[in-house]
Amino acid sequence: MENSRVLSLSKLKDALETYRQQNKVIVVTNGCFDILHTGHLRLLNGAKSLGDILIVALNSDSSVRQLKGDERPLVKEEDRAEVLANLKAVDFVTIFDEATASEVLKAIKPDIYVKGGDYNPANLPEAPIVAAFGGTIKFVDLEPGKSSTNLIDKIKSL
Repeated sequence: MENSRVLSLSKLKDALETYRQQNKVIVVTNGCFDILHTGHLRLLNGAKSLGDILIVALNSDSSVRQLKGDERPLVKEEDRAEVLANLKAVDFVTIFDEATASEVLKAIKPDIYVKGGDYNPANLPEAPIVAAFGGTIKFVDLEPGKSSTNLIDKIKSL
C-alpha cells in the first residue's frame, strides 16, 4: 500500500510534531470501517469539524475478527486504509492490532478523541487514558440504523 497518509504509529508521531508546533488541533477517531457508508462519513466529517488534523485509527484485520467474529472484516485492512486516506476529511490513517485504540491514544495524545453518539464516557474503555493526558472526548450523533453490521445483515438476507 503506497499512500503517504497511511502511516505506522511511529511515523505518524513524527509527522504530527510539525502540526503541534503550529498549534493545530489534533483529532483522533477510530473504528473498523469495514464497509464504508454514510454513517461513517457523518462521523468523519463531524470529527474533522472539531479540529485541524483528523487521524483515523483503523482496527487491523485481526482486531476486527477479535471484535466482530471470524467472518469479518469483509474488506482487508490495506483497502480500508486506502479508502479512508482518500476521503477529504481524513488527514492520516494508522492501523492498530489491539481491541481498543488505547495504545494509539497514549502515543499520539490528541487534543480531541471522537466517538459516535452510541458511546458515552461510562462505556468507553479509552476514556481514562484520554483523561490522563488531558484530552477531551467528544461524541458525534449517529443516524439510527446506519452501521456496517446492519448493512451486512441486509445483504445476507437477500
